[in-house]
Formats: sequence, C-alpha cells, structure tokens
Amino acid sequence: MNMMTAEIKTVNRFHPLKFMMWLGIAGMVMLFAALTSAYLVRKAQGNWLEFRIPFIFWLNTVIILLSSVSMQWAVKAFARYDVKKYRLAITTTFTLGVMFLVGQYFGWLQLDEGGIHLTGNPSGSYVYVISGVHAAHMAVGLLIMLIGVLRAFFRPLNPNRLVNVQVMATYWHFVDILWIYLFIFFQFNLA
Repeated sequence: MNMMTAEIKTVNRFHPLKFMMWLGIAGMVMLFAALTSAYLVRKAQGNWLEFRIPFIFWLNTVIILLSSVSMQWAVKAFARYDVKKYRLAITTTFTLGVMFLVGQYFGWLQLDEGGIHLTGNPSGSYVYVISGVHAAHMAVGLLIMLIGVLRAFFRPLNPNRLVNVQVMATYWHFVDILWIYLFIFFQFNLA
C-alpha cells in the first residue's frame, strides 16, 4: 500500500521581533558613528576645549556593566521559569538602569559646574549631545523594561514571551556596549 506522507519541514527563521531589533540596532550604530565622526571632524577645526569627564561617568560604567550581568541572569531565570529569580534579576536590572540615568544627570551637572556648558565650547556641547542621545535610548529601554517588571509581578511567566525577554536583553546589552564605546571614545578624545 502506497501511502502519501506529509513531510513536515522545519524552517529556521529569524523571529520578526529579533529582526526588527537588529534593524533598530543597525540604525543606532549609524547614528552614533555619525555623531562621533562629526565630533572628530569638528575637533580638527580647532577652538576646542580639553577637559576630563566627571568621575561619576566611571561609576556609571561599572553600574551599566553590572546591569548587563543582571539582565543576562534575568534571561536565564525566565528560560527556567524561575519566577523569584526572574523578578529579582529584572528588578535589579531596572534599578541599575535608573541609577545610570541619575548618574548621567549628576555628571552633566558636574560638567556645568566645571564651566563646560551645553551651549559653550563645541567640545562640551558634543559630550552633552552624544551622552544625552545615549541616555534617551537608555530611557526607552527602561520604559520597555518597566513593562517586563510589572508583568513579572502581576502575571504568571508565559513561555511564549521568552523571545520578548531575549529581545529586551539584546537591546539592553547593546546600549550597555554602546556606553562602553562612548566612554572610551571620550577618554581618548577629550583630554
């Protein structure tokens, strides 16, 4: 007896949310490449004030690295459906992200108190704008993460939402790596 069998093919497709995230990251890479390139071009034209970034930016760098560690912990806890660990990890990541933004604000205040103003010399203006655009991207990540925090406490973990947590983690790791790049860029190009 000849039976027709249906062959089920599995297609390894890139999840649409992950694809959109990587497109967004590509756009952000281009944006920050343009900003740092403009910085270097303007610096070469002269009338450039040299200064050091505030120490709090060093502390922020440690905070943001810790937030990446806690975000990875959150992904692993979610994948294991460990509710308690996921809640702790995602809340820790959110708190560290807020601490980073508060630290950036205090860093800008220290710059201003040190005579480096947003509307002053272009060297200071670029630091404010570049770090401010990064802070805006962090704020967007925190808003999305806040939804994740609220869901963690008010809804049961849904295995179908693992991809959402992975996408959130990818974005978070990217903005963390982006800050490391900007921090190093400022260290080598300000003084």
